[in-house]
Amino acid sequence: MLVCLLFLWAPLGGAGSPISCYNDRGEAVDWFYIYKLPKRAGRTSASEGLSHELLEPGGEGRAQGRAQGRAQGKATVDHSSSEGLNYLLLEPGGEGWVQGKATMNDSRSAAGRTLGQLYSPGQNPQVASILYNDQPPGRPADGGNRGGHTKGVVLLDEVQGFWLVHSTPQFPTAPPAGHYSYPDSGLNNGQSFLCITFPIQRFQTVGEQLQINQPWVYDCDVPESLAAVAPALAALCQRKAGVAEIPPRAKPASNRSVTLTSKDGRDFISFAKGASFNNDLYHSWVAPALQSHLLVQFWVRSTGVLPSDCSQGWKVLDIMVLQPGQTSKFKTSKDHSKWAVSPGPGGGGGGGGWVCVGDINRNKAEERRGGGTVCLRDPVVWKAYRAAALECENCGEATTACPSS
Repeated sequence: MLVCLLFLWAPLGGAGSPISCYNDRGEAVDWFYIYKLPKRAGRTSASEGLSHELLEPGGEGRAQGRAQGRAQGKATVDHSSSEGLNYLLLEPGGEGWVQGKATMNDSRSAAGRTLGQLYSPGQNPQVASILYNDQPPGRPADGGNRGGHTKGVVLLDEVQGFWLVHSTPQFPTAPPAGHYSYPDSGLNNGQSFLCITFPIQRFQTVGEQLQINQPWVYDCDVPESLAAVAPALAALCQRKAGVAEIPPRAKPASNRSVTLTSKDGRDFISFAKGASFNNDLYHSWVAPALQSHLLVQFWVRSTGVLPSDCSQGWKVLDIMVLQPGQTSKFKTSKDHSKWAVSPGPGGGGGGGGWVCVGDINRNKAEERRGGGTVCLRDPVVWKAYRAAALECENCGEATTACPSS
């Protein structure tokens, strides 16, 4: 029975498959977005706050709630005993957000299947990993705001790998733990996850972007064969270990944007800034670079929060009320996720508006810290995120319906 359960929890490709993002059916996917939902008020389950919704490309742009699912005669997962562990998933081939088939602390969730590869590398010893988090496991705070405000995981073999950008403190545990788990620190509030599968050739560029971000690397392993392919990742790992850093070709820039093409050919734009950038990521850079106004979700329960900004020809508005999928409405004070969306679908050609998922907030302190975001222009992804933004702070500091242009 144990063997059968382990098989069910593993990616369908088995231990010999190339490293990839996986959905919650155990299928390798080019990318996915997860929206982990906040704990609902009045719930006291020990597992509250782990709920998440997964948006898969091809979904309907909304999560199907339990009541709606029953009314339409659709199968639903009863998460009443695991409030806060559910999620919405968006992956290629979907039409919008769909409710996850497992819970965030389950190794059969999309996050669990993907990160499970950290703990079960199979027979291939040539696997590189970089785990970084400004609030690493075992530490209650971010060490006095040292380094970038960044959270993520890089895992690759000699063929391909994934980059997971997320917002959850103290996550994930380092591989010696032996299994996937989800921390209590991620229970109460909403969280965001973006996983992208890349061919091996992209990871030097990923490493260079992370060098600009100045992340807190709390666990890593880059074997010599992969260090030769991605020396920037090896440099990050050696810095963590206290060994002399491999000199980069040039001193990292204060900020840089690059196009990163996924395994299946989707173009994502990575924006990375360091402490020397000393400005707001979204208004000073991302909005003009994308030629788009932006509605931004970030952690507002911090000091020095930046108000909405309509100067210099670009509107960057702080989101105040959210409703991803068909979930209940909630205020941004219950959401720790970090993402931005274009108010409207953009120009012609059916490309949709922009969606950016990252790891940095809009506040004065984080103008002087590293961090970034990864953006995609896709009509299904845009529709799902845009529908989640209900009310925004306008530039007169009043809260109104978020604009559509």
